[in-house]
Amino acid sequence: MTLHLIKLCVGADSVEELRAWRERRKAEGHRPIVPTRQTPKRAADILEGGSLYWVIKGQVLVRQKILAIDTLESGTQPCRILLDEPLILTAPQPRRAFQGWRYFEAKDAPPDLANDATAEAMPQELAARLREIGAW
Repeated sequence: MTLHLIKLCVGADSVEELRAWRERRKAEGHRPIVPTRQTPKRAADILEGGSLYWVIKGQVLVRQKILAIDTLESGTQPCRILLDEPLILTAPQPRRAFQGWRYFEAKDAPPDLANDATAEAMPQELAARLREIGAW
């Protein structure tokens, strides 16, 4: 059974900002890694095709596939979650703030927007409002 993670995207106010930050880090030679304090106990389920869903400004908007989960011997954030490079846009889904990461069941995950150029070009606020009123 595939299991996902969900996490707040702190410091980015849009998918574009997250993408730009990821590109800068890549240019500096960094891999797309998310450090955390706790190693997921259900890592095997996550590694069966799971993704990390990013909450940006109170909405799940994008995800990245999880490639590996590594635990180091020491440090304040001994778990490293290695992500795939591409950011995959999802249908906006409201989410309240929380700390750290949470497990995210596949049945609760929003659908992908599947390379829809108009969806990517649409402002987040408009997309969220359309979703809110059931028009998208």
